[in-house]
Amino acid sequence: MRALDVMTDEVITIDVNATVAQVAKLFIDRGISAAPVIDGSGKMVGIISEGDLLRRAEIGTERRRSSWLEFIASNQNLAAEYVKSHAQKVGDLMTAEVISVEESTPISEIAELLESRHIKRVPVLRKGKPVGIVSRANLIQALATVIDTRKPATADGDNSIRTLLLAELRGKRWAGANSPNVVVQNGVVHLWGYVLSEQERRALRVAAENVPGVKAVEDHTIETALMPIG
Repeated sequence: MRALDVMTDEVITIDVNATVAQVAKLFIDRGISAAPVIDGSGKMVGIISEGDLLRRAEIGTERRRSSWLEFIASNQNLAAEYVKSHAQKVGDLMTAEVISVEESTPISEIAELLESRHIKRVPVLRKGKPVGIVSRANLIQALATVIDTRKPATADGDNSIRTLLLAELRGKRWAGANSPNVVVQNGVVHLWGYVLSEQERRALRVAAENVPGVKAVEDHTIETALMPIG
């Protein structure tokens, strides 16, 4: 799946010259918490979010420090904070360095971006212009759709289930030096052998549960600090 397949394509944007009052009203009226900022040609030049409007002089929420902290703060930080609390134009408040993706970006890369950069959404651009938004919610919706429409079991018998499970475990380092003994009866997977941790036991169970045709998993593994030899 790509960004194009999961994105919300109704993009609410705001002009770089809009005022604080206008962006606050936009957030309230449209029920959103952030919006791409565009210039006169429609190209994205930044993004503005609720966080950019928190420290405002009008409502008395601008940052205040003790006299000592004020003294040691750099002029650069003080000036930046003054802009955040007093500027009236979106262009002065927005975040200019925006993480964005293209329509063809795989959603695996988008998930990595959202997780590693601790962000909730990412704009989708086409020739520099925003055409969509991919949020964490969009990825969860994609997951729910895939799971809901997943085809039923294709494995035709216990032997097929066992073969598929062993193939999945092959080469997985967490599966241990000694592969678990897998026995399948009437669609029920029985896991035998040794594991080095509870996490390894859980991973084995998850792998088995994801094999088409599996009705249940019975865990008989034994946790040990050292893998027995022979």
